[in-house]
Amino acid sequence: MATLVQHLAAPSTYKDHQYKGSQQEWIDLLNQSCTLYVGNLSFYTTEEQIYEIFSKCGEIKRIIMGLDRVKKTPCGFCFVEYYTHEDAVDCMKYVNGTRVDERVIRTDLDPGFREGRQYGRGKSGGQVRDEYRQEFDPGRGGWGHLKAQEEARRAAMEQQRTQAPLTHEVPAGTAMGAPLEMPGKHVAP
Repeated sequence: MATLVQHLAAPSTYKDHQYKGSQQEWIDLLNQSCTLYVGNLSFYTTEEQIYEIFSKCGEIKRIIMGLDRVKKTPCGFCFVEYYTHEDAVDCMKYVNGTRVDERVIRTDLDPGFREGRQYGRGKSGGQVRDEYRQEFDPGRGGWGHLKAQEEARRAAMEQQRTQAPLTHEVPAGTAMGAPLEMPGKHVAP
């Protein structure tokens, strides 16, 4: 029988582009995974807040907060590891789509945390999605990285324009206010 509603325990169709195995190996890993990827977090969400919410679904083994690769500051995602696959699936069912720090978070099964995955993959060190964000988002550090660079350039140009003194060069050998003499022309006083 066909259904109109997606099953809550079904992982998304996302596949990590850095994963080297086959699609079937990816699915097999997800079917036994105890790790959740949590996305769309505020940069200000703490590990304690994550623990408080996610521990309601099962005993947490560890939480790994996502960090900006360059600044080593939170960049809006984390991994939550449970002791059992069932707890991870329950959490995905019940916590996905809830609000944390005024943001709707996303959860998905992850094949498992490996060292280095806690860092953002964007060119600026944060998440790729924040590179191209055009709107101002105070929960994710303000402007997206490219928009922030554009805004900084615009502000610097505006500052230069407003602070640049308006000067006119006075030719050497003339006094301020004295008439200039043009070659071949005589100006009467």
